Amino acid sequence: MVLSSVLGFPRIGANREIKKAVEAYWGGKATAEDLTKAAADVRKASWTNLKNRHVDLIPSGDFSLYDHVLDHSAAFNVIPRRYTGLDLSPLDVYFAMGRGRQAAGVDVPACEMKKWFDSNYHYVVPELSEQTEFKLLFNKALQEYNEAKGLGISTRPVILGPISYLVLGKAAKEAPANFQPVSLLPKLLPVYKQLLSELKAAGVDSVQVDEPVLVLDDAAKLDKQYASAFAELASVSPRIVLTTYFARLDSNINFISKLPIAGLHIDLVRAPGQLDNVLEAIKPTNIVLSLGVVSGRNIWKCDFATALKQGQKAVAALGEDRVIVATSSSLLHTPVTLASEKKLTPEQKDWFSFALEKAAEVATIAALLSGSQDSKIAAAYEANIASIAKRREFEHTSDDAVRKRVASVTSDMYNRRSPFATRKETQAKHLDLPKFPTTTIGSFPQTKEIRNARAKLGKSEITEAEYEDFIKKEIEAVVRFQEKIGLDILVHGEPERNDMVQYFGEQLNGFVFTQNGWVQSYGSRYVRPPIIVSDVSRSAPMTVRWSSYAQSLTKKPMKGMLTGPVTILNWSFPRDDVSRKLQSQQLALALRDEVIDLEKAGISVIQVDEPAIREGLPLRRADWNEYLGWAVDTFKLATAGVTDATQTHSHFCYSDFGDIFTSIQRLDADVISIEFSKSDMKLLRTFQQFGYSNQIGPGVYDIHSPRVPSEEEIKERLKTTLSIIPADLMFVNPDCGLKTRGWKETEASLSNMVAAARWARQGA
Repeated sequence: MVLSSVLGFPRIGANREIKKAVEAYWGGKATAEDLTKAAADVRKASWTNLKNRHVDLIPSGDFSLYDHVLDHSAAFNVIPRRYTGLDLSPLDVYFAMGRGRQAAGVDVPACEMKKWFDSNYHYVVPELSEQTEFKLLFNKALQEYNEAKGLGISTRPVILGPISYLVLGKAAKEAPANFQPVSLLPKLLPVYKQLLSELKAAGVDSVQVDEPVLVLDDAAKLDKQYASAFAELASVSPRIVLTTYFARLDSNINFISKLPIAGLHIDLVRAPGQLDNVLEAIKPTNIVLSLGVVSGRNIWKCDFATALKQGQKAVAALGEDRVIVATSSSLLHTPVTLASEKKLTPEQKDWFSFALEKAAEVATIAALLSGSQDSKIAAAYEANIASIAKRREFEHTSDDAVRKRVASVTSDMYNRRSPFATRKETQAKHLDLPKFPTTTIGSFPQTKEIRNARAKLGKSEITEAEYEDFIKKEIEAVVRFQEKIGLDILVHGEPERNDMVQYFGEQLNGFVFTQNGWVQSYGSRYVRPPIIVSDVSRSAPMTVRWSSYAQSLTKKPMKGMLTGPVTILNWSFPRDDVSRKLQSQQLALALRDEVIDLEKAGISVIQVDEPAIREGLPLRRADWNEYLGWAVDTFKLATAGVTDATQTHSHFCYSDFGDIFTSIQRLDADVISIEFSKSDMKLLRTFQQFGYSNQIGPGVYDIHSPRVPSEEEIKERLKTTLSIIPADLMFVNPDCGLKTRGWKETEASLSNMVAAARWARQGA
């Protein structure tokens, strides 16, 4: 019989219970016991719902209060020294590592965060050195397995594998030059053996060991480490199901197929072409193949006919008992349930499938492959065929005007009128900025009052005029604050915006939106990605009104704020019937119109953020050139329509620029701002290595933490930066937007930043 499996489930709760509980704990409004109970309630609901949808292999151990990689660091004693000896509980140490802490005499910054492969999820990077002393402080996988067992639910524990854990880490500051975290594998394996042997002793039948780095090119160099590590683990472990996702295995299957594992999971949504190669490699073995046929990354309903063809091929080659039907990855990246959506039209609702619906899909596909005669299964199959046919019919319609406009784009539309050196001189005269000009990335705190006003408008408790009057007052307050502390390039603070992608999607044709389609980005930060359902175009200006109003309040330059085409695409749920390139081109043309309209309205500084451009880079290098070609071109298409006097900015965060530096150069933005505060200089070293001719604003403090950096701390960062970046090219700014921060910490941090910039001017 073909079994069904879900690799992981959203840990936020159907009604964002975990966000509320965690933030209540941080705010001193809930105890650790309250938080523990809320977490247990969400886990119980998740396991019960999966069981009720007839999933055979239900995950446990994948829940997290903040981040699953951070969970491993806390469990394995990978706790940097700065977080020890502070008289904090283990829970508070855990949160300090995730978000920093500045209270009761404790002042520590957060650990670095990076994007989880090519997703918009952020993980907390382990810091490793030869001094790292691994030990199992607690066995989270065992605890949650037993918790589910106590509820009468059998689960398959999930752990992040040892090699991926090390490869995803970084060398700590005390590590010697050229230290490679994977060199610690012999020291780490005993901890994994203890963890796995405890699971086996508890009666666990099989364990899901995630090794996502196996889809990367560099994994080919780790074949010997995989062979030795899994030989050790298999001797003490329950049956190991090795899990990969997000890309194809390619030649790595050759050594994977020789590992002592019971099962292998592959992603057939992202990489359907790998099935034949994998079947050929494992057919002579006893390895069970888990087929990731239901998307863990997008929200479109699964096409059962396609999934069944893949499943039938696997069954023909291996037999029913060696095939599992599964989600392509953890469902962490999808909303919890479509049942919460009350405002989608019946047609729209029929297109989609969220986490709980996907769980039912894998169970149904597995039953079909097993030859089920259940009338409910047959009815579900027929309904799916009809639903997919209706969706395909809708997809075949297109906006001819949008398609023709894309087809008519010419090469000169991708380039500014003059080279940067010429633009820099023109902008210097026009903007009259001092050395080390100060600015922010765009957003200011989204206070409770702002959120309440937006909610009241949605419920018709206040009029549109009352809401707009409120927004005007918020903008004026932000402008006056910036003038007061002496920022040089101002922003309007974005009080009218719910999210940097959703706000634009709501004003563009081709998008639909959910009420409760929340997805975790990091910690307690959740987003509701828009859904692109058809061709994208702009009907009217989107930001000009509020940027113009803000500019009318001040003589200082006001920065217009837009989200770039690649980021809107990557942070939405995109269409799966047309290319990402076409969708990005359509977005770029809509934004190009907005950029030109902002300039006509007197906005001389325009920022088009692309924090997701590195995130969207394919995981296999062979695919990079094609992606980077259209990704950079669409940014340029969006920004190149203005005159030399208009200064264009873009923002990037959590990016390994070394991989794509030539593409960053080719963007030709006048100013780029980057995350720097938590990256231990690695980004700046990239600029030192390659050189950079345009202007740059390295983020001088971390906005993802409530911690306030001192003026001296920022001065030290400026000193470090000036050793690499010429003074005439440098801007001073935070490393990201301030939307999630409170006003008290924002005022203190920005005041210290401006004071440090003034100090730098005196010494320049």
